[in-house]
Amino acid sequence: MARKPNYGYEKRQKELAKKAKKEEKRKRKLEDNPQVSSEEN
Repeated sequence: MARKPNYGYEKRQKELAKKAKKEEKRKRKLEDNPQVSSEEN
């Protein structure tokens, strides 16, 4: 019997990757112009 793919796990990995990418982008943006950081929080 073939195992069915674990779509939940796949989806979670994809979401985590997206989140990490977004966070990295945000950090880079913060480094570029620090004055924006206080407005974001």
